[in-house]
Amino acid sequence: MKKLIFIIILGVVAACSNSETTDPNAETKVLNSVTLNDAQFESAKIATGKLEEKLISSTIKVNGKIDVPPQNLVSVSVPLGGYLESTKLLPGMHLNKGEVIAVLQDQQYIQLQQDYLITKSKLELAELDFKRQKDLNQSKASSDKSFQQARSEYQSMKITLSALAEKLRLININPNTLNENNLSKNIRLTAPFDGFVSKVNFNIGKYVNPTDVLFELVDPRDIHLNLKVFEKDLIQLTVGQKLYAYSNSQPDKKFKCEIILISQDITSDRTAEVHCHFEKYDKTLLPGMYMNAEIELKNLLSLAVEEKSVVNFEGANYLFIKTAKNTFEMREVKLGNSENGWVEVVNKEKFNNQQIVTDGAYALLMTLKNESEE
Repeated sequence: MKKLIFIIILGVVAACSNSETTDPNAETKVLNSVTLNDAQFESAKIATGKLEEKLISSTIKVNGKIDVPPQNLVSVSVPLGGYLESTKLLPGMHLNKGEVIAVLQDQQYIQLQQDYLITKSKLELAELDFKRQKDLNQSKASSDKSFQQARSEYQSMKITLSALAEKLRLININPNTLNENNLSKNIRLTAPFDGFVSKVNFNIGKYVNPTDVLFELVDPRDIHLNLKVFEKDLIQLTVGQKLYAYSNSQPDKKFKCEIILISQDITSDRTAEVHCHFEKYDKTLLPGMYMNAEIELKNLLSLAVEEKSVVNFEGANYLFIKTAKNTFEMREVKLGNSENGWVEVVNKEKFNNQQIVTDGAYALLMTLKNESEE
């Protein structure tokens, strides 16, 4: 029995020993340094250099929304109230200047036209009487009082007719073409410019007062982009600077803009408004639409390396540094902006005065990976 227990214990110890030597979860040390023999060094065609100062333009990404200055947002009302008989407008609809946007009707429109035509007829009679009284007065055939009354009546009629004509023009009726054969109970409102509809506030059949706003129209000739830019970036922006804006739904469709105003008012979140003008209007640009923008800043002198010096391994970027003869160490690098084959090194303090591999970095990475796997 004792002999059997001893054999079992011996077997357990042996099993534990084998488990320790074949554990698949044991960590493998990742190498970050590689040494080449002379033949490998010659084959890899290694060349080294240092960080170099290069002028690299940088780009900041900001966001904002399309806005309309007050003078380009027009509220449409009617000077004389009436019932809305018809309209085809919908928010977002595009309009052409002179296009009929609404038809209203009311009996006061007929009354105004009637008053104008009657006054016009009376004015003709008053003018004839005035001329007759003038001739009679000059020949002493009538009194001065009669002449003065005729002149006063004639002038009053002229004033009344002129006032009625202006009222007709307010409701888009041309007094010069109005006659007894073309009186209408309807008036037509037309678009004052090429633009689009922002709001529609009334439905057909509803009475519209002179103080009511029927529609809100947007004149797109001066819509602009209102961007939020952080305080630290404002110093690098200037009026007249160009940028490109795009929407989330169409990121590949870029709209060229120009900075027209930089606000000096810093908000609590340390941003300021930067107003930009679209160089070319597009019908898809609507007030309130959120936009992204890329602003290219001035060229800045930065410490940089050639892009071919950088290798990517497991999602991170690295540079190889020469630490001894044929020996190279892989160090992680933080990259900034790039231009013309050069890329800015953000954590430059790790690479100052170091011999950086400029040619053959990929060959070193392959050698390092092979050694790590062995």
